[in-house]
Amino acid sequence: MTNRGRLEQANDNAASFWLAQARVHGWESTSRPGFTAVRCARDAADAHRIVLTRPYGPDGAEPLLAELAQLRKEWGTEHFILEDPYGGIDLTGEGGRAPAAGMPVMVREPDAPSVAELSSSARPTGTPTATAGAGANGVTVTEVHGADELAAVERVVVDGFPIEARQPWQRGVHLPPGLLAESGYRAWLGRVDGAPAAACMTYDNGETVGVYWVAVLPEFRSKGLGRAVLSPALVAQAGRVTTLVATRLGQPLYQRLGFVEQGVTRWWR
Repeated sequence: MTNRGRLEQANDNAASFWLAQARVHGWESTSRPGFTAVRCARDAADAHRIVLTRPYGPDGAEPLLAELAQLRKEWGTEHFILEDPYGGIDLTGEGGRAPAAGMPVMVREPDAPSVAELSSSARPTGTPTATAGAGANGVTVTEVHGADELAAVERVVVDGFPIEARQPWQRGVHLPPGLLAESGYRAWLGRVDGAPAAACMTYDNGETVGVYWVAVLPEFRSKGLGRAVLSPALVAQAGRVTTLVATRLGQPLYQRLGFVEQGVTRWWR
């Protein structure tokens, strides 16, 4: 349980990110050796979050699964998302489902090439470029500092993924304004001709910077907005170990920005 490399640092950041959500929402949470669990409770559609942070013990995943089963019993729920980056859990017999291919856990090293260097060598012709506060091709990206801007980020995230449980979007339900007061929490909003189009957020737990909720509204996709909104976030926190969980579709973008796969996680629902 003491094994700790880049994958474990990424797991720890994800756990810290969810604990920050718990503090702002007022949710119950627990951190134990090997996992962190947050009892998300916005409404009946909400799924509690369990993040495995360390490899299974010498007896494999069974003791961990027994502990998690007891916790779910205490919380009175079977509605949860379990992030397993170690590949040894199979919940299909309990009605669980997970993407067959899993999702890459990726890390960008502090000495990775600058975003400007990567962008100049890898940007397709005609792709929008943007830095915080300045834009090209009608694109601007700015860091979020107020509740109205965070609400715009929230709407992009809810409608961009989309997050079905949060449909239709309601202001402050998914991303309450109190998040802006959380130390380490930052968000960026991308606009096209003034209209919200893309967003992302980061969480700094003091050791690494995690990237979360990189989203682009459907009508603005395939225009380089994912890169445009993420690049200023990376520039603002240059020289740090940066982590994220990618979809297979989004993985090529992150590779072009200097992220390297460290493992594969399966999110059991």
